[in-house]
Amino acid sequence: MNSVILIGRLTRDPELRYLSSGMAVSRFSIAVDKDLSREKKQEFESKGQPTADFINIVVWGKQAENCANYLVKGRLVAIQGRIQTGSYTAQDGTKRYTTDVVADRVQFLEWGEARQGNQNTNRDLNTNKDFGMDIDMDGFHPTDDDDIPF
Repeated sequence: MNSVILIGRLTRDPELRYLSSGMAVSRFSIAVDKDLSREKKQEFESKGQPTADFINIVVWGKQAENCANYLVKGRLVAIQGRIQTGSYTAQDGTKRYTTDVVADRVQFLEWGEARQGNQNTNRDLNTNKDFGMDIDMDGFHPTDDDDIPF
C-alpha cells in the first residue's frame, strides 16, 4: 500500500504548468515538522540540523490550478496522496533520483487572499460566495447547547 497524509506549510509558491495535452500540473514543497521533543528540537537547532522535512508535492488537473491560484508560501495545507520515485540524467551526465508525493487531495487549512499572477487581490476567501454558494447570512443566529432539543 502506498498512501501518504501530510500536514505542513508551503516553502514556496506553487509553480503551474500545462502539458501539451492541456493538462495542468502544479509543483510546490511543504515543510513538515519532525515529531521532536522540546529538548531534541533545541539540540537540533543548536547543531544547525533541520527540525522539519521538506517534501516535494505534485498536483494534477483542476486541483493544480486551484493550488496555483489560492496557495502561497507559508500557507498551511493537508496533502493526501502517494509517494512516487523516479530518476533522470542531469546535464553533467550524473544520474539523479527524485521522490515526490503525488497529491490526490489538497485541503487548504488556512485561507487568505487569492493570487492573480504574483499580486494579491482584496477578495476574501472566507465567504461562501467564493464557492458558488450564495447563502444569506443575515438571518443566521448562533445557538447554544441549551436550545438543542436532544
